Amino acid sequence: MTTDFDYTLPPAVRRISGSFRLVGWISFWTQVVLAAISSLVLMFALVNLGARSGQNSNPGTGVGLLLAALGLVAVYLSAFWAFRYTRLGRRLRSRDTAKRPSPKDALQTLRLGTVISMAGMLVTLFGSQALIGSLLGKALAQPQGGTVFVPGNVGQYVEAFDIFVVQANTNTLLAHFVSLAATLWLLRTVNRA
Repeated sequence: MTTDFDYTLPPAVRRISGSFRLVGWISFWTQVVLAAISSLVLMFALVNLGARSGQNSNPGTGVGLLLAALGLVAVYLSAFWAFRYTRLGRRLRSRDTAKRPSPKDALQTLRLGTVISMAGMLVTLFGSQALIGSLLGKALAQPQGGTVFVPGNVGQYVEAFDIFVVQANTNTLLAHFVSLAATLWLLRTVNRA
């Protein structure tokens, strides 16, 4: 349903406004779901790491978890920024032209969203490298061949839990990718207008 007000808006502003709202909501909910899953896994990992602190632990695991947690904080910040895109789309449809953001303000918001996504992706990639390096160290230290499992030092073996942490970090990377793709799509939409 359209109102007579919709016809007073320039078509480019109407298209940009709709794009900001739609892409903002898709980006927001995708990031929130991926971040919630990664948060649960990383909280479980931190508790598990604290319980295993007496055993031989790989130093790369702690650094990797710290960087993964920082990347996760960046995802939550990026999700908030995606929510701001929806609000910006709403303000673009305002009757009062003084309340409408200028194209410069919209571009500045998108540029900052790009920086947040890129910085978060970089930190998360460093976390991935540390976690995968830790897993590689464990895998290389494991006895090869037909060795019998020795129950005394479980921490030296690659466990399913270790792979679960890598999966959580991969979810965080995917959330950053979604945010970056959404922001670049919106930049393209604004620049085409």
